[in-house]
Amino acid sequence: MSNQNLRKTTVAYLIRGDQILLAMKKRGLGEGKLNGFGGKVKEEKGETLEEALARETMEEIGVKPLSYTQKAILKFFASEHQDWNQEVYVYLIDKWEGEPQESEEMKPKWLPIAKIPYQKMWADDPFWLPQVLAGKNLKGEFHFNAKGEILKHKVKIIKT
Repeated sequence: MSNQNLRKTTVAYLIRGDQILLAMKKRGLGEGKLNGFGGKVKEEKGETLEEALARETMEEIGVKPLSYTQKAILKFFASEHQDWNQEVYVYLIDKWEGEPQESEEMKPKWLPIAKIPYQKMWADDPFWLPQVLAGKNLKGEFHFNAKGEILKHKVKIIKT
């Protein structure tokens, strides 16, 4: 797997029984797609992954994570879109404080895990999200073209 110096970001998914909270991205990178919640780690301010997870989840859906597990580390590369190049730390949140709310950036919606509409998500999500939701821990790498289509990818299960 490539070891470039990538911008660190987080993405989290709230899990409630057999449901997952996804949100329609209303602006910015991924606008119009369903996704989890997260964003850039403010490394220049000394922010940790967990602090970024808590901040982004509060900003985007108005909840405070209380119990969560890191499940994957995914690297994304796109030669035509340098802002897509990032290392994403994926979390599942099983306890939180507050009720998910719509924000300027995200419109959340509970969906059955068995009926996740992958066609409305990023092209890479079907390659790793089902495995994460099945309890596996992963490392992955995805390379995209200018249209956001996957050129090549690698996903492997890791032991913790």
